[in-house]
Amino acid sequence: MTSVSIEIEVPSSFPADKVFKVFSDFDNIAPKVNPDVFKSIETIEGNGDVGTIKIFTFGDAVPFTSGKYKVDAIDASNFSYSYTFFEGDSLMGILDSINHHIKVIPTNGGSIFKQTVIYNCKGNDKPSEDILKAEKDIYEKTYKGIEAYGAAHPDAY
Repeated sequence: MTSVSIEIEVPSSFPADKVFKVFSDFDNIAPKVNPDVFKSIETIEGNGDVGTIKIFTFGDAVPFTSGKYKVDAIDASNFSYSYTFFEGDSLMGILDSINHHIKVIPTNGGSIFKQTVIYNCKGNDKPSEDILKAEKDIYEKTYKGIEAYGAAHPDAY
């Protein structure tokens, strides 16, 4: 099995705990800040903790319609969150799964949002460089939108 990965790293002027808290509301915020990519995100099993299964319904800006994922790990004290897409056309017919590892790292005067995305291929076929670049751009744009949403709604976070 082959794998390929992308890294997203976005600095923030906000502290790590605030960034993680806002990002933890991804299901509600992402469709508001990037509706062309995220139509909806619904919990279909669980209560948000490890083992919870959710379904993404994607918008017109991406070439797929849906993806189902499972929450693998949440560590609020270390500002980390991991989940795995395991079903849906977001796997592009060539992937077994897509692992997402998110970590918000405290820095002097702010934080760094880091996301590693690992595409686990069924065989030797891998997502194209164009797809990987587009995905990276989507993640960066969505993170920046979520950060701006949190800044605009400080009482909520």
